[in-house]
Amino acid sequence: MNTGSDQPGEVAVAPEETSETQSSGAQDEQGLGSRAPQFIKARRMLHLSWQVGVFIVGLAVVVAGVIMLPLPGPGWVVIFGGMAIWATEFVWAQLVLRWTKRKVTEAAQRALDPKVRRRNLVLTVIGLAIIAVLVGVYVWKFGFEMPWKIKDQ
Repeated sequence: MNTGSDQPGEVAVAPEETSETQSSGAQDEQGLGSRAPQFIKARRMLHLSWQVGVFIVGLAVVVAGVIMLPLPGPGWVVIFGGMAIWATEFVWAQLVLRWTKRKVTEAAQRALDPKVRRRNLVLTVIGLAIIAVLVGVYVWKFGFEMPWKIKDQ
């Protein structure tokens, strides 16, 4: 999966930090890599335990989102929240989120296309008409009785 662009053969590489990028506090977009505080990155064992903690918290959130998919709840939102937690530490999660944001933006732009909006409106009207016909047939056949109160016929 090439998450950097749509061109084959390109690879995303984390930019090296220079003294220039470290001193400029107004960076528009942070590069790929860990966003742990500097004192944590300076100590290998502390950074490793930080990454394990971030992975476990992100995993718990993603698992909760997967559980919410068949159950009531915002499953996909929670899953992407877990991915965002992982993206604070792991490059692969940052690349997946970057790819997902690009695809969602493309889908939103396509949805705003007048042809697509007109098609969606037509499909919605057809669907509502079918539902109205089914409700009309039900009321004609059974009246306003609820299904659990229908007598044996």
